[in-house]
Amino acid sequence: MSTDDLERDLTRRTENSPRELLIRSFFLLCAVLTVATTLGIILLLTTEAAKFFDSTAGLVGFEGTTTSAIDFLTGTKWRMHDGQFGVLPFVTGTLMITIGSAIIALPLGVATAIYLSEYASPRARSVLKPALEVLAGVPTVVYGFFAVVYITPALATFIPGIGTFNMLSASIVVGIMIIPMVASISEDAMSAVPDELRQAGYGMGATKFDVSTGIVIPAALSGIFSSFILALSRAIGETMAVTIAAGSRTQFLNPLDPRSYLESVQPMTAGMVELLKGDVTGGGLAYRSLFAIGLTLFVITLVMNIISDLIAQHYREEY
Repeated sequence: MSTDDLERDLTRRTENSPRELLIRSFFLLCAVLTVATTLGIILLLTTEAAKFFDSTAGLVGFEGTTTSAIDFLTGTKWRMHDGQFGVLPFVTGTLMITIGSAIIALPLGVATAIYLSEYASPRARSVLKPALEVLAGVPTVVYGFFAVVYITPALATFIPGIGTFNMLSASIVVGIMIIPMVASISEDAMSAVPDELRQAGYGMGATKFDVSTGIVIPAALSGIFSSFILALSRAIGETMAVTIAAGSRTQFLNPLDPRSYLESVQPMTAGMVELLKGDVTGGGLAYRSLFAIGLTLFVITLVMNIISDLIAQHYREEY
């Protein structure tokens, strides 16, 4: 009997063993539960959001109110007691904080990953990388109080008149929060680049900086882009830190005006928390608006993850 025949016979007997069937069934059940949970979340958000757009008659305080999907997505005012449900103030606040945090986290995270992968000694890497990952485990509420107690007063010394709650402080603290994610995932992608590519660069007379920026980063680009999107998705979905640091003022600000970052704003997650804190009647329009905001947040995050997968597939290298 040939080696291939022996391997096929061993594989067939292993796959049909009771233990293997049990393990396979367990993993299949886990996969089905994961998909079912995701589908359940989508079903809940879509059905309750549809009720928000469709049912307005007979709701106390909102008689005669009509809220279409277009009004919801393009409205610049969120005044629950007046029946005005425009989600743009929440969306712009969320995206501006995300962009501000990205300006801080992405370059610092990639620079940290380059140092850990290419410059740090094994001993330094064994200490710095676990310490960096511990930073990701700090409760987000602690980051929020850190922003109010330390970051905002520090900004006030350079920017007179800045409020206690502002987007700039929230952007900085969220940027600090997502640095470990960018650095850790990017460092893993860089470490996966074969050493043969580095040695080829050194053989051509390249310096370590040239090899790091000209060979390692392009080769690990798919993983680096994936870390960007995952980190930004975390920034978009952050709740407690931005709720504490950015405040609770619902207003539509100009995203192109840098002075808007000195204002207090309420992102989508903080807006949902604020609505839940209020006297929201279960089944009412205000209650169902929570699901409409949640669906909007879900779609934004889903689109970002799809873009991440497309970019990762485009730049993925096979070694």
